Amino acid sequence: MTTLLDTIQSPADLRTLDRSKLPQLARELREFLVSSVSQTGGHFASNLGSIELTIALHYVFNTPDDRLVWDVGHQTYPHKILTGRREQMHTMRQKGGLAGFPKRDESEYDTFGVGHSSTSIGAALGMAVAAKLQNIPRKSIAIIGDGSMTAGQAFEALNNAGAMDTDLLVILNDNDMSISPNVGALNNYLAKLMSGRFYAAVKEGSNKVLGIAPPLRDIASKMEEHVKGFFTPGTLFEEFGFNYIGPIDGHDLDVLVDTLKNIKSLKGPQFLHIVTKKGQGYKLAENDPVKYHGVTKFDPACGLAGSKGGGKPQYTQIFGDWICDMAKLDKRLVGITPAMREGSGLVRFEKEHPDRYFDVAIAEQHAVTFAAGMACDGLKPVVAIYSTFLQRGYDQLIHDVALQNLPVVFAIDRAGLVGADGPTHAGSFDLSYLRCIPNMTVMAPSDENECRQLLYTAFSLDSPTAVRYPRGTGPGASIEQTMTALPLGKGVLRRQGAGKVAILAFGSMVQPALAAAAALDASVADMRFVKPLDEALIRELAASHSLLVTVEENAIMGGAGSGCAEVLAAAGISVPMLHLGLPDDYVEHGDPAVLLVDCGLDAAGIQHSIATRLAAH
Repeated sequence: MTTLLDTIQSPADLRTLDRSKLPQLARELREFLVSSVSQTGGHFASNLGSIELTIALHYVFNTPDDRLVWDVGHQTYPHKILTGRREQMHTMRQKGGLAGFPKRDESEYDTFGVGHSSTSIGAALGMAVAAKLQNIPRKSIAIIGDGSMTAGQAFEALNNAGAMDTDLLVILNDNDMSISPNVGALNNYLAKLMSGRFYAAVKEGSNKVLGIAPPLRDIASKMEEHVKGFFTPGTLFEEFGFNYIGPIDGHDLDVLVDTLKNIKSLKGPQFLHIVTKKGQGYKLAENDPVKYHGVTKFDPACGLAGSKGGGKPQYTQIFGDWICDMAKLDKRLVGITPAMREGSGLVRFEKEHPDRYFDVAIAEQHAVTFAAGMACDGLKPVVAIYSTFLQRGYDQLIHDVALQNLPVVFAIDRAGLVGADGPTHAGSFDLSYLRCIPNMTVMAPSDENECRQLLYTAFSLDSPTAVRYPRGTGPGASIEQTMTALPLGKGVLRRQGAGKVAILAFGSMVQPALAAAAALDASVADMRFVKPLDEALIRELAASHSLLVTVEENAIMGGAGSGCAEVLAAAGISVPMLHLGLPDDYVEHGDPAVLLVDCGLDAAGIQHSIATRLAAH
């Protein structure tokens, strides 16, 4: 029953409620969320943990005039439900439906588009400065998790904000988790900050007096500062120039509302530390927040226990098995991940080789330079990272790894379209941004076995390499356990056609290209390497065919197809070409197969594009 929730069409409705009704609203919102996400899939545990905070924020602040900036956005389903999108929740992450993250053109309450971590403080600071310069009396609030606080960008923003006379509230939603369990010194610091029983008791007492009137409030505040300074001298955030408040219980609505109301009247940078539990209110998610971070459809009564497994191995598993096998053959191998142990397939590797596994937290820039340092002194690092997240370490990739020609392997997962997570997570650009870097070798396997063999090939080289593979499963190729280095820069002709068309296909596009070629009697080359390209094969196909078609699951501009055209231009060969790939636009969320159809990158779309080109000439 969601009788109270049903009356809330906007935060303005929420603000008319008596405070005594807020716990009931939280219960109904949690019930609705479990029902909704179990039918659509999506981010789950983090949203259950942010319900009370979301209610309190919209209850105390005058949204959307006051700006809420959510970090990453995994926790914003309650925010969407309370801001007029409850009736659309059944469309979550589906084509044409609600995005899984805040999106500016979806709602005026989504003040900043997110998807990557650690941007909220900088964005909210920018909004606070804009309000100040325009003399607009609005509040700016950044809500960031403890996982996102480990990234350098968050600390850059803290450093900037603490030195400015700007009204900014940063709320640290501390649940001891990002996607994988948090690691590092900051996590240890927060644990120590919360572990002192006496200090916790002092904070509990101080929370009770936050709502009392002056002058007693001023006295209580000064007493609290003295006690805090004695037991936790100079907290980290106060050293950054913030007034630190907390930690407080992020599931206690009375404490949240009282605290936020009092902070609302304070001037200058404020830092509120709240403690929440991922999966709050749904025991299965509370007990296993990693498993329930992102879920497919499930029965709330039995959770994910009834989810089907088996079937073809995913590319992530292919990588995970390869790195474990490779580690047994070469003691120099180390594995590095920026807080994506599960997503990158390193769970087994950590268990088997804990001393050679390094989770550096959400710090992609550091992950790349860390790998470079290891490579300088005799190790062979493998950086397991998503295509979209490697973008965050691009300068380090160029300056620290490639410029010094260091043997670092980048195992790039989620290349191409990723579906429900949408454009913030799509790996649309890696072929373009990698192939222009000197010393880089770039590979794109077309099936599971080729992925395993190309990973081995990459590791065997003494220079920077990248192997990019898509999310999900491949065509189901038989996997050879024996690992063999494939000839560097050499593709293979998969189909010799009698027609005048030759398709140069890269990675995930080889299978649909073969299907399209069967109808056109075209030749198909599995290029395997994006850099170096198989120039001899390209020239050979250009000499024997009157139309060359390049197909890649990457942006057309600057991608593999552009590289093929450059090869022919350098050789003085003029032949008609058709480049197929991702459009010069951001492909929105939806089912990956449907999105590929929309982009013309399924077999029928490739066939249609080629037939249209042939008919026009």
